[in-house]
Amino acid sequence: MTEKGLSALRSHDTKDPTMNRSLMAALVGALVIAAPGARAQTAPAASAPPEAPAVELYSAADAQAVLNARILALKTVTALTPEQEKLWLPVEAAIRAVAKQSAERRAERAKAPQPADFVDILDRIADAEALRARDLKTVTVVLKPLVASLTPEQQRRIPAFLGLREGFGLPQPTAEIWLFEEEN
Repeated sequence: MTEKGLSALRSHDTKDPTMNRSLMAALVGALVIAAPGARAQTAPAASAPPEAPAVELYSAADAQAVLNARILALKTVTALTPEQEKLWLPVEAAIRAVAKQSAERRAERAKAPQPADFVDILDRIADAEALRARDLKTVTVVLKPLVASLTPEQQRRIPAFLGLREGFGLPQPTAEIWLFEEEN
């Protein structure tokens, strides 16, 4: 701002509300006009590809460690009796198989060519949901005998732990269930 402008600001009557509003409007207007230019100077070029991370942030070993922890936590939170433990082994095996297939699908998808259009995207979503549905059925088949042996208190702990939404009957995409986390 020029010296003349600063002098005018200093000498104006601060009790005149019209002058204060006019001054504020002018300042806000100047900021609105100047802000896009300032952002444009600091924004990275739109055509520059994002930099790859220097290290792999989430390795296959990390994924396996997380899966192991979740399975152990699920078993722990359920507080199985020795008799129920016998029904746990097929559940754990099914969860591990589903997690492995999910990770394999993610790797395949990473190698696939870009979708040609939105119909291709919808087709891929449908294929992924069908495969997850099949895998989820595998888990539910072996889970039913275990759940039938659980007390209501034990059963109550499982849905939230799996990442299910509260309230039965609500639609929930399979991709939100941690069994399929490696696919996302």
